[in-house]
Amino acid sequence: MWEETFKTHTDSKPNGPTSISLDFSFPGVENVYGIPEHADNLKLKTTDGGDPYRLYNLDVFQYELYNPMALYGAVPVMLAHSPQRTMGIFWLNAAETWVDISSNTAGKTVFGQMLDYVQGASETPQTDVRWISESGIIDVFLLLGPRPADVFTQYASLTGTQALPPLFSLAYHQCRWNYNDQDDVRAVDAGFDEHDIPYDVIWLDIEHADGKRYFTWDPNKFPTPRDMLQGLEDKRRKMVAIVDPHIKVDTNYKIHNEIRSKNFYVKTKDGNDYEGWCWPGSAGYPDFTKPEMRAWWASMFSYDQYEGSMANLYTWNDMNEPSVFNGPEVTMHKDALHGPWEHRDLHNLYGLYVQMATTEGLVQRSGGVERPFVLTRAFFAGSQRFGECTP
Repeated sequence: MWEETFKTHTDSKPNGPTSISLDFSFPGVENVYGIPEHADNLKLKTTDGGDPYRLYNLDVFQYELYNPMALYGAVPVMLAHSPQRTMGIFWLNAAETWVDISSNTAGKTVFGQMLDYVQGASETPQTDVRWISESGIIDVFLLLGPRPADVFTQYASLTGTQALPPLFSLAYHQCRWNYNDQDDVRAVDAGFDEHDIPYDVIWLDIEHADGKRYFTWDPNKFPTPRDMLQGLEDKRRKMVAIVDPHIKVDTNYKIHNEIRSKNFYVKTKDGNDYEGWCWPGSAGYPDFTKPEMRAWWASMFSYDQYEGSMANLYTWNDMNEPSVFNGPEVTMHKDALHGPWEHRDLHNLYGLYVQMATTEGLVQRSGGVERPFVLTRAFFAGSQRFGECTP
């Protein structure tokens, strides 16, 4: 009865309609901000007659400017600001969420506002906001301010403060897709010295791995990664290598075999391991909502597990919305299962959990004495505790 089809993908909606919604009004407020990530102005526009702002982490290849469409991350926090007071709303829900905004002053020109003033109009400005989520419960926090700094302090008390980054990460990073091999890395590194350009970090994308099997190195292009890393370390430089959460389905790949044997993959609605298509081809998706899965993933960053790694190798988590090339909207089916929970209930949390597990791995490998550096593309409220987010 409740099935919905997106191209060739059918969402079974086994629990029927589960959406929730709540309206909020801000008397005396004309300006609202927040609810990233959107390619739009800082001040949020009213959505009357158009689409609402959408919060649903997606791998978007080409996005439109000044558009409420969803992008890579979602932080369901809105700030309402007036000369008298600043306040906020934190809508704690990781399902697909829509935000409608209306205002009784929208569309009025400066002349129109002056005319109202001259004529003695007494209408108080007001902004109304409607939050709609596909599933979950209404769990909302009102951040009473009254100053902007107070609102951010109150939000941080709920979700945590920004992780203090390692000093090197504030310097210049050299990154592109893709440096071809160790000789290429060595030549780029030497080029910066030759031209006397300071830099601290060089990045490697997916091509550094053996057949896009993460935690490995291509044996032909990067045969001696420790030598490469040591060459950078001798100049006090670092490297960041990509580790994505889609795992190549390959019985000769240790990471895949261990995840499957431990029953750590996300499941289909029928209880089988969920498989989608991504950079390696057919791939499984670890269920990072499981604490034991996150603990195992963290252990893979130890020097005896991540062969060729050294202390100056850090991590970039990409494609963690999660990206599924052959999935609806290039992401995971909503009726996939994380234990008892459907993916629809926690979609926007997936990237946060990937970064959480990766950060813990980098902390553990140093015995807890070194600050980690982990960049994530997908994010949610609280991701700031674990490192940096792609803007």
